[in-house]
Amino acid sequence: MARLPGDILEKNSSGQALLLVLLSMAVVLTIVLSILSRSITDVAVTTRSEEALRAFSAAEAGVERALIIGSDISTTSLGDAEFSADVSSYAEGSNSFYYPVNILSGEAMSVWFVAHDTDENFICSPTNPCFTGNTIKVCWGKPGTPASDATTPAIEVSVVYAQTPGDYSTIRVARGVYDPNSGRWATNNFASPDAGTCTINGKSFQFQKTIGLGAAGLNIPIASYSTENGLQFARVRMLYNSTTAQPLGVNANFAGNSPLPSQGTMIAASGSSGESNRKIEVFRSFGESPPIFDSALFSLGGLVK
Repeated sequence: MARLPGDILEKNSSGQALLLVLLSMAVVLTIVLSILSRSITDVAVTTRSEEALRAFSAAEAGVERALIIGSDISTTSLGDAEFSADVSSYAEGSNSFYYPVNILSGEAMSVWFVAHDTDENFICSPTNPCFTGNTIKVCWGKPGTPASDATTPAIEVSVVYAQTPGDYSTIRVARGVYDPNSGRWATNNFASPDAGTCTINGKSFQFQKTIGLGAAGLNIPIASYSTENGLQFARVRMLYNSTTAQPLGVNANFAGNSPLPSQGTMIAASGSSGESNRKIEVFRSFGESPPIFDSALFSLGGLVK
Protein backbone atom coordinates (compact mmCIF):
# COMPACT_ATOMS: atom_id res chain seq x y z
CA MET A 1 0.00 0.00 0.00
CA ALA A 2 1.39 3.39 -0.87
CA ARG A 3 2.01 5.92 1.96
CA LEU A 4 0.28 9.21 1.87
CA PRO A 5 2.33 12.42 2.08
CA GLY A 6 0.57 13.37 5.31
CA ASP A 7 1.77 10.27 7.10
CA ILE A 8 5.37 11.05 6.18
CA LEU A 9 5.04 14.69 7.36
CA GLU A 10 3.56 13.57 10.69
CA LYS A 11 6.40 11.14 11.34
CA ASN A 12 9.05 13.82 10.51
CA SER A 13 7.40 16.27 12.94
CA SER A 14 7.40 13.67 15.69
CA GLY A 15 11.14 13.01 15.18
CA GLN A 16 11.98 16.71 15.34
CA ALA A 17 9.97 17.12 18.55
CA LEU A 18 11.81 14.20 20.13
CA LEU A 19 15.16 15.72 19.11
CA LEU A 20 14.19 19.08 20.62
CA VAL A 21 13.13 17.39 23.85
CA LEU A 22 16.44 15.52 24.05
CA LEU A 23 18.43 18.68 23.35
CA SER A 24 16.46 20.60 25.98
CA MET A 25 17.02 17.84 28.52
CA ALA A 26 20.75 17.86 27.72
CA VAL A 27 20.95 21.62 28.24
CA VAL A 28 19.00 21.44 31.50
CA LEU A 29 21.13 18.51 32.70
CA THR A 30 24.32 20.43 31.83
CA ILE A 31 23.13 23.48 33.77
CA VAL A 32 22.13 21.35 36.76
CA LEU A 33 25.44 19.49 36.77
CA SER A 34 27.32 22.81 36.47
CA ILE A 35 25.42 24.25 39.44
CA LEU A 36 26.01 21.09 41.47
CA SER A 37 29.72 21.09 40.57
CA ARG A 38 30.02 24.77 41.50
CA SER A 39 28.19 24.20 44.77
CA ILE A 40 30.38 21.22 45.63
CA THR A 41 33.52 23.26 44.77
CA ASP A 42 32.33 26.22 46.87
CA VAL A 43 31.60 23.93 49.81
CA ALA A 44 35.03 22.29 49.47
CA VAL A 45 36.81 25.67 49.25
CA THR A 46 34.86 27.01 52.24
CA THR A 47 35.62 23.87 54.23
CA ARG A 48 39.32 24.04 53.32
CA SER A 49 39.45 27.75 54.24
CA GLU A 50 37.82 27.07 57.60
CA GLU A 51 40.24 24.20 58.24
CA ALA A 52 43.18 26.44 57.31
CA LEU A 53 42.02 29.13 59.74
CA ARG A 54 41.55 26.57 62.50
CA ALA A 55 45.00 25.11 61.78
CA PHE A 56 46.61 28.59 61.91
CA SER A 57 44.80 29.43 65.15
CA ALA A 58 45.94 26.11 66.60
CA ALA A 59 49.57 26.90 65.66
CA GLU A 60 49.24 30.31 67.35
CA ALA A 61 47.90 28.55 70.45
CA GLY A 62 50.97 26.30 70.35
CA VAL A 63 53.26 29.35 70.29
CA GLU A 64 51.45 30.99 73.21
CA ARG A 65 51.53 27.78 75.22
CA ALA A 66 55.23 27.26 74.52
CA LEU A 67 56.00 30.82 75.62
CA ILE A 68 54.26 30.12 78.93
CA ILE A 69 55.80 26.75 79.78
CA GLY A 70 59.12 27.22 77.95
CA SER A 71 59.45 23.65 76.70
CA ASP A 72 58.34 21.34 73.90
CA ILE A 73 54.63 20.55 73.57
CA SER A 74 53.48 17.18 72.31
CA THR A 75 50.42 16.87 70.05
CA THR A 76 47.50 18.47 71.88
CA SER A 77 43.86 18.60 70.80
CA LEU A 78 42.08 21.94 70.55
CA GLY A 79 38.47 21.42 69.48
CA ASP A 80 38.57 20.14 65.90
CA ALA A 81 42.28 20.98 65.58
CA GLU A 82 45.62 19.85 67.01
CA PHE A 83 48.90 21.64 67.76
CA SER A 84 52.44 20.85 68.83
CA ALA A 85 55.56 22.96 69.39
CA ASP A 86 59.33 22.52 69.44
CA VAL A 87 61.33 24.90 71.64
CA SER A 88 65.08 25.28 71.13
CA SER A 89 67.89 27.64 72.10
CA TYR A 90 68.87 29.77 69.11
CA ALA A 91 72.53 29.55 68.02
CA GLU A 92 73.67 28.03 71.34
CA GLY A 93 77.17 26.57 71.05
CA SER A 94 77.60 28.07 67.58
CA ASN A 95 80.29 30.44 66.32
CA SER A 96 77.93 32.36 64.06
CA PHE A 97 74.29 33.21 63.51
CA TYR A 98 72.09 35.58 61.58
CA TYR A 99 69.22 37.48 63.10
CA PRO A 100 65.95 35.83 62.02
CA VAL A 101 64.23 39.19 61.41
CA ASN A 102 65.31 41.95 59.01
CA ILE A 103 65.45 45.37 60.65
CA LEU A 104 65.00 49.00 59.65
CA SER A 105 67.01 52.10 60.49
CA GLY A 106 67.03 52.75 64.24
CA GLU A 107 66.32 49.11 65.13
CA ALA A 108 68.98 46.88 66.64
CA MET A 109 70.08 43.28 67.08
CA SER A 110 71.67 42.08 70.33
CA VAL A 111 74.53 39.59 70.35
CA TRP A 112 74.78 37.97 73.77
CA PHE A 113 78.19 37.07 75.18
CA VAL A 114 76.84 35.98 78.59
CA ALA A 115 74.65 32.94 79.07
CA HIS A 116 71.18 32.94 80.66
CA ASP A 117 69.64 30.49 83.11
CA THR A 118 66.02 29.29 82.92
CA ASP A 119 64.88 32.51 84.64
CA GLU A 120 66.89 34.57 82.12
CA ASN A 121 69.41 35.71 84.73
CA PHE A 122 73.04 36.09 83.67
CA ILE A 123 75.13 33.03 84.40
CA CYS A 124 78.58 31.75 83.50
CA SER A 125 79.27 28.14 84.52
CA PRO A 126 80.65 24.90 83.07
CA THR A 127 77.14 23.98 81.90
CA ASN A 128 76.36 27.53 80.75
CA PRO A 129 79.65 28.86 79.35
CA CYS A 130 79.98 32.50 78.36
CA PHE A 131 81.81 33.81 75.31
CA THR A 132 85.40 34.93 75.41
CA GLY A 133 87.32 36.16 72.40
CA ASN A 134 88.94 39.18 70.80
CA THR A 135 87.39 39.33 67.31
CA ILE A 136 83.94 39.33 65.75
CA LYS A 137 82.70 39.93 62.22
CA VAL A 138 79.43 41.73 61.54
CA CYS A 139 77.73 41.16 58.19
CA TRP A 140 74.75 43.13 56.90
CA GLY A 141 72.70 44.11 53.86
CA LYS A 142 70.89 42.11 51.21
CA PRO A 143 73.02 40.86 48.30
CA GLY A 144 73.15 43.46 45.55
CA THR A 145 72.49 46.42 47.84
CA PRO A 146 74.28 49.43 46.29
CA ALA A 147 76.93 51.11 48.41
CA SER A 148 76.19 54.68 47.35
CA ASP A 149 72.43 55.15 47.85
CA ALA A 150 70.94 57.46 50.45
CA THR A 151 69.32 54.40 52.06
CA THR A 152 72.44 52.22 52.01
CA PRO A 153 72.57 50.66 55.49
CA ALA A 154 75.34 51.59 57.90
CA ILE A 155 75.82 50.04 61.35
CA GLU A 156 76.71 51.13 64.86
CA VAL A 157 78.24 48.41 67.05
CA SER A 158 78.10 49.01 70.82
CA VAL A 159 79.90 46.39 72.93
CA VAL A 160 78.89 46.42 76.60
CA TYR A 161 81.54 44.96 78.91
CA ALA A 162 82.58 44.93 82.55
CA GLN A 163 86.02 46.37 83.16
CA THR A 164 86.23 44.00 86.12
CA PRO A 165 84.48 40.79 84.98
CA GLY A 166 81.41 40.08 87.10
CA ASP A 167 81.39 43.55 88.68
CA TYR A 168 78.50 45.43 87.07
CA SER A 169 79.54 48.71 88.68
CA THR A 170 82.43 48.73 86.17
CA ILE A 171 80.24 48.45 83.07
CA ARG A 172 81.59 50.30 80.04
CA VAL A 173 80.55 50.66 76.38
CA ALA A 174 82.90 50.56 73.38
CA ARG A 175 81.54 51.70 70.03
CA GLY A 176 82.41 51.44 66.36
CA VAL A 177 80.50 52.85 63.37
CA TYR A 178 80.83 51.64 59.78
CA ASP A 179 79.30 52.97 56.56
CA PRO A 180 79.66 51.55 53.00
CA ASN A 181 78.61 54.92 51.52
CA SER A 182 81.84 56.92 51.25
CA GLY A 183 79.87 60.02 50.31
CA ARG A 184 78.66 60.31 53.90
CA TRP A 185 82.03 59.90 55.63
CA ALA A 186 82.80 63.63 55.63
CA THR A 187 79.65 64.36 57.65
CA ASN A 188 79.18 61.26 59.82
CA ASN A 189 82.88 60.39 60.39
CA PHE A 190 82.08 56.66 60.10
CA ALA A 191 84.76 54.13 59.19
CA SER A 192 84.64 52.05 56.02
CA PRO A 193 83.65 48.38 56.04
CA ASP A 194 85.92 45.65 54.70
CA ALA A 195 85.90 44.79 51.01
CA GLY A 196 83.86 41.90 49.70
CA THR A 197 80.72 40.08 50.77
CA CYS A 198 80.24 37.39 53.40
CA THR A 199 78.10 34.34 54.08
CA ILE A 200 76.82 33.09 57.44
CA ASN A 201 75.19 29.68 57.70
CA GLY A 202 74.27 29.75 54.03
CA LYS A 203 72.86 33.30 54.09
CA SER A 204 74.65 35.92 52.01
CA PHE A 205 75.29 39.55 52.98
CA GLN A 206 76.51 42.49 50.91
CA PHE A 207 78.73 44.21 53.50
CA GLN A 208 81.08 43.03 56.25
CA LYS A 209 83.39 44.34 58.96
CA THR A 210 85.82 42.37 61.09
CA ILE A 211 86.09 44.12 64.46
CA GLY A 212 88.93 43.61 66.90
CA LEU A 213 87.91 44.00 70.53
CA GLY A 214 91.42 44.62 71.85
CA ALA A 215 93.87 47.51 71.56
CA ALA A 216 93.92 47.38 67.75
CA GLY A 217 90.15 47.72 67.56
CA LEU A 218 87.62 48.87 70.15
CA ASN A 219 90.32 49.04 72.86
CA ILE A 220 88.51 46.83 75.37
CA PRO A 221 90.86 45.68 78.18
CA ILE A 222 92.23 42.18 77.69
CA ALA A 223 90.82 40.99 81.02
CA SER A 224 87.32 41.94 79.88
CA TYR A 225 87.30 39.86 76.69
CA SER A 226 89.52 36.99 77.84
CA THR A 227 87.57 36.26 81.06
CA GLU A 228 84.01 35.01 81.28
CA ASN A 229 81.40 37.57 82.36
CA GLY A 230 83.58 40.38 81.10
CA LEU A 231 81.91 40.81 77.72
CA GLN A 232 78.15 41.20 78.25
CA PHE A 233 76.56 41.81 74.84
CA ALA A 234 76.89 43.80 71.65
CA ARG A 235 74.06 45.84 70.21
CA VAL A 236 74.25 46.27 66.43
CA ARG A 237 72.04 49.12 65.25
CA MET A 238 71.11 49.66 61.60
CA LEU A 239 71.19 53.22 60.24
CA TYR A 240 69.95 55.03 57.10
CA ASN A 241 67.84 52.17 55.63
CA SER A 242 64.52 53.86 56.40
CA THR A 243 62.61 52.19 53.54
CA THR A 244 63.88 48.61 53.35
CA ALA A 245 64.50 46.24 56.27
CA GLN A 246 67.93 44.65 55.99
CA PRO A 247 69.44 41.44 57.44
CA LEU A 248 72.19 41.24 60.06
CA GLY A 249 74.50 38.47 61.14
CA VAL A 250 77.56 37.84 63.32
CA ASN A 251 80.48 35.49 62.79
CA ALA A 252 82.70 34.81 65.83
CA ASN A 253 84.59 31.90 64.28
CA PHE A 254 88.10 33.18 64.93
CA ALA A 255 91.12 31.56 66.54
CA GLY A 256 91.01 31.81 70.33
CA ASN A 257 87.26 32.50 70.46
CA SER A 258 84.90 30.26 72.40
CA PRO A 259 81.41 29.40 71.10
CA LEU A 260 78.54 31.82 71.63
CA PRO A 261 75.87 31.17 74.24
CA SER A 262 72.16 30.99 73.38
CA GLN A 263 70.85 34.10 71.64
CA GLY A 264 67.22 33.48 72.56
CA THR A 265 64.46 30.95 72.04
CA MET A 266 63.16 29.66 68.72
CA ILE A 267 59.65 28.23 68.76
CA ALA A 268 58.36 26.18 65.83
CA ALA A 269 54.65 25.45 66.31
CA SER A 270 52.49 23.33 64.01
CA GLY A 271 48.70 23.28 63.78
CA SER A 272 46.43 20.93 61.84
CA SER A 273 42.73 20.68 61.13
CA GLY A 274 41.27 18.24 58.62
CA GLU A 275 43.61 18.26 55.63
CA SER A 276 45.13 21.66 56.43
CA ASN A 277 48.48 22.15 58.19
CA ARG A 278 50.09 25.42 59.22
CA LYS A 279 53.47 26.19 60.81
CA ILE A 280 54.60 29.31 62.67
CA GLU A 281 58.16 30.13 63.75
CA VAL A 282 58.69 32.72 66.46
CA PHE A 283 62.00 34.07 67.76
CA ARG A 284 62.01 35.35 71.33
CA SER A 285 65.13 37.23 72.38
CA PHE A 286 66.24 37.73 75.94
CA GLY A 287 65.07 40.81 77.81
CA GLU A 288 67.25 43.86 77.54
CA SER A 289 67.20 47.56 78.22
CA PRO A 290 65.47 49.73 75.59
CA PRO A 291 67.89 51.05 72.93
CA ILE A 292 67.29 54.64 74.10
CA PHE A 293 69.39 53.87 77.20
CA ASP A 294 72.45 53.19 75.05
CA SER A 295 73.12 56.92 75.15
CA ALA A 296 71.92 57.54 78.71
CA LEU A 297 74.08 58.14 81.74
CA PHE A 298 73.88 55.31 84.29
CA SER A 299 75.14 55.37 87.84
CA LEU A 300 74.93 52.49 90.31
CA GLY A 301 74.77 55.04 93.13
CA GLY A 302 73.90 58.72 93.23
CA LEU A 303 75.12 61.42 90.90
CA VAL A 304 77.41 64.17 92.22
CA LYS A 305 78.11 67.37 90.34
